[in-house]
Amino acid sequence: MTPGSRPIVFLYPGRLETPTGGYVYDRQLLRALEDIGIAVEAHSLGEGYPAPSEETLAEADALLSGLADGTRVVIDGLAYGVLDAAASRHGKRLALVALVHHPLAHESGLSTDRMAELTARERAALAHARQVITTSAATASTLTREFAVPPERIGVVEPALSIPPQEPDLNRNAASGVSPSVRLLAVGSLIRRKDYPTLLAALARMTDLDWHLDIAGSRDADPDHAGEICRRIEDLGLGGRITVHGALPEEAVSSLYRAADIFVLTTLYEGYGMAFAEAMAHGLPVIATGEGAVATTVPACAGLVLPAGAVEAVADALRRLIVDPEQRRTLAEGARRHALSLPTWADQARTFAKLLEGLSE
Repeated sequence: MTPGSRPIVFLYPGRLETPTGGYVYDRQLLRALEDIGIAVEAHSLGEGYPAPSEETLAEADALLSGLADGTRVVIDGLAYGVLDAAASRHGKRLALVALVHHPLAHESGLSTDRMAELTARERAALAHARQVITTSAATASTLTREFAVPPERIGVVEPALSIPPQEPDLNRNAASGVSPSVRLLAVGSLIRRKDYPTLLAALARMTDLDWHLDIAGSRDADPDHAGEICRRIEDLGLGGRITVHGALPEEAVSSLYRAADIFVLTTLYEGYGMAFAEAMAHGLPVIATGEGAVATTVPACAGLVLPAGAVEAVADALRRLIVDPEQRRTLAEGARRHALSLPTWADQARTFAKLLEGLSE
């Protein structure tokens, strides 16, 4: 893209500062595109996605209607998947690009009817995208297999690191053996897909060991479920061992990473799993569960990837790492080595921009 060419328009749902992995990706990508000289105009599509009101959908359609023919329009998948009607109206005159973190129907806790509706709408919307960009090869395969997106229309731009990889023994207890309160950390919104009940059930089997878990994640996406998680912590007698911080600014989350000994997240599904990459960059051994891209995001040198919902396996893995500082240290070193191999945001911005070069302006 040459200087003076028409800016890319980037449309996102809600607030760009929302502290979730998808929004972190969007923020970092926008910043990196600007740093490499790519002009981007970013606008919010309003609140409520992926269940926006009719008024919000009308406002999104009006926004698209006001764009000149040939404009390259990147739309975050949390919104794009339910903009099927607007994509149908504007897909021929605008160069629509869908940025898919993971399919909307793969969110946990949805009814069968809602899953079918989201699948049908996202499939219809993706049919009008000139380019689809996913954040992992696993998601790309899913879009081809379940949403009929031709592989030649899909590009993969995985997240990059927003912090430099750090030495794994920084602020760790591993070098001196098992210390009081081995620090465990989980980062992820309190939603059903993150499957905190599995983690809590595993921890309830380990009250003979000395550990403390910090959970950093928003309660706003599903307040009822977040309340259930907090009640379950108390019911299991773990209130003194677990701190639920809620949503935190980036520096506060970084402080938790630096203070932790083990990162654990028992998610059901991830389109990529940015928290895993951040944990590895901080030199943390990882315990993970889940489908999607989890197994490819967390290599064997950095951690243990277990089946979703495997309470006993998670408890066993946690016990082994808590009582074995040498294994923690080995995985921590592997995590940092892997983090050093990951691309920078500048690298990924150039890859992203190249995928858009062939689209008409």
